[in-house]
Amino acid sequence: MTMRVGVYPGTFDPITLGHMDILRRGAKLVDRLVIGVTTNPSKDPMFDDDERFAMVQREVADCEGDIAVVHFNSLLMDFAEREGATVIIRGLRAVADFEYEFQMAGMNQQLNDTIETVFLMADVALQPIASRLVKEIALFGGDIRKFVTPAVEREVVARVAELGGKGE
Repeated sequence: MTMRVGVYPGTFDPITLGHMDILRRGAKLVDRLVIGVTTNPSKDPMFDDDERFAMVQREVADCEGDIAVVHFNSLLMDFAEREGATVIIRGLRAVADFEYEFQMAGMNQQLNDTIETVFLMADVALQPIASRLVKEIALFGGDIRKFVTPAVEREVVARVAELGGKGE
């Protein structure tokens, strides 16, 4: 029997409870889940590649399943092929996510039609969480504890303080 490998890509800047929900559930669907930490050129990250990679590694350390965290800076389909993936796991929060993800899945299918995209709906309580909004709340001194783990909250607050925001 062939091992089912899934890839869960993202910038994870920072990793949120919503990301954690999707990766825990995604890990149950495959034999091995590879979390691909990447840079999105259209986003301005709060944390650099190495910081985000370390953050994700720490956060998934106690998760069940065969989970690996890998840097990548290439087309998603090239990364998925390199990892031997048959599935790409994506989380959905709202209709706007679906429209974007549906388009991406269609383009990815044109690049490699042997790799399926699986969409998981975020837990209802976690649907509003977005890394971009977590950073914005933190930059204005808001409480982000409902959206991230305590370790991630400390890192975000510290970074906001470094940036001269209202984080502390």
